[in-house]
Amino acid sequence: MISAILFLLVLTFLFLGVPVAVSLGLSSLIIIIFFSSDSVSSVALQLFKASQNYTLLAIPFFVLASAFMSTGGVARRIIRFAIASVGHFKGGLAMASVLACMMFAALSGSSPATVVAIGTIAIAGMRQVGYTRDFSAGIIANAGTLGILIPPSIVMVVYAAATDVSVGRMFLAGVVPGIVAGLMLMIAIYVMARVKNLPAEEWKGFGEIVAGGKEAGWGLFLIIIILGGIYGGVFTPTEAAAVAAVYAFAVALFVYRDMGPMKGQPWIAEDASPSARIGFSGTVYAVAFFFVFMILSFFATADMDGVTLQGRTLVGLVLSLGVMFAYIIWRGRPHGDVSILGALRDSLPVWGRNLGLTARNFFPAFFAEDTRKVMVEASRTTIMLMFIIVNALLFAHVLTSERIPQTITDAMIGAGFTWFTFLIAVNLLLLLGGQFMEPSGLLLIVAPVVFPIAMELGVDPVHLGIIMVVNMEIGMITPPIGLNLFVTSGITGMSLLQVVKAALPFVAVLFAFLILVTYVPMLSTWLPYSLMGPEIVTR
Repeated sequence: MISAILFLLVLTFLFLGVPVAVSLGLSSLIIIIFFSSDSVSSVALQLFKASQNYTLLAIPFFVLASAFMSTGGVARRIIRFAIASVGHFKGGLAMASVLACMMFAALSGSSPATVVAIGTIAIAGMRQVGYTRDFSAGIIANAGTLGILIPPSIVMVVYAAATDVSVGRMFLAGVVPGIVAGLMLMIAIYVMARVKNLPAEEWKGFGEIVAGGKEAGWGLFLIIIILGGIYGGVFTPTEAAAVAAVYAFAVALFVYRDMGPMKGQPWIAEDASPSARIGFSGTVYAVAFFFVFMILSFFATADMDGVTLQGRTLVGLVLSLGVMFAYIIWRGRPHGDVSILGALRDSLPVWGRNLGLTARNFFPAFFAEDTRKVMVEASRTTIMLMFIIVNALLFAHVLTSERIPQTITDAMIGAGFTWFTFLIAVNLLLLLGGQFMEPSGLLLIVAPVVFPIAMELGVDPVHLGIIMVVNMEIGMITPPIGLNLFVTSGITGMSLLQVVKAALPFVAVLFAFLILVTYVPMLSTWLPYSLMGPEIVTR
């Protein structure tokens, strides 16, 4: 009876237009006051416990990192690299847009942010070479959903906080499904491109791939920092989120210089000599190689006896010097008179100019207008998410205290449900709910209910998490509350109905992917359990 009243209250408030967070919190409060033996003081206790949840601390940092990466020009560089990689296929620019969404998803953890960052540039580019507006918008709306599947994912953090499942395992579990989903979308695009005779970009050679990779490298290196740091044992997922935010800030303002007080300032002046350019580039590559080597060698040799920091540092320095000398010799050949010592000497003024510029603008960068806008936008997103999460955790407390999940579990098992039919029911529930609710809020409502049932029926907790995330993906591109539909409509100027029609053909691909993920658990569980072992759940 109480469970029926609780869900009826939530649905009534939602249909009256009350915000999701208020609907959850108010419904829970009414149940506690009028129908439960629980004390009202438990409300304050639950709110305090939610604020002490260490896992949830990762969310504001990932949101901040995503905001800096979205604003700091990373998307444009990723798109160039993606076009260089797959643009020469039929429909290559559309396939490159999907690949760019996959890579940006690994930086942002947010689906709407992926749509905005990649779609703003990619849709205009596709229109210029002959793609229809509907086709371009449909691709970006669907590919942007990968933002919550490919790690790091804010939705995965929410699921982990709601169910006490390992964030690290959830991140690893999203890697293979994310790649498979992206490949399925690209295959669908290629088939449609062959049928419609869509254009292909000119093959520009491996040099363009290398150049695009170098340009996007500083942004893409964030993937190694986050995932490598977590699975190398350097820091926890929450600490990784904090490191990601700091790194994204530094790259956007001091490396790419697409925002802040140094915006538009080139690293090398136009009147610099070839010797100075070559020497400066050679030293930059040496420094970058050294840091990458030190990080990767730490992960590779963590379990090896006899490998010391001093030894790795010495090897890294030798290899870095080799990289620098080889680059200067290679690039200096066309100029003839460029020597190693001369190039290094001529690069010193370039280094001095840039170090001085950075020193003068270091503190002003923290208070620049661009930085303030990013911080304010990230704060708004964080406050919205955390308000939903706190109220949803109060809702989950009421569910637990009234033993509602156990009652539903007994009813479903008594009705003869198996893991197979249970997952069908979960998918139908989430697909329906995803049309009306924001992913994090819906997941926090449903997860406390279905998680105990899944454990009772032998469904793997990590596998269940990926199923729920994929359902959230589809919910983001189905009306009437699909966030990606509204975002795509905003950046294209199309009506919501036009965006829905444009996205529909590719939604079928994601439905097929959902069936694949649901009934092939190995896609989700193979990688995390190979590297970290199985998830242990205490019932």
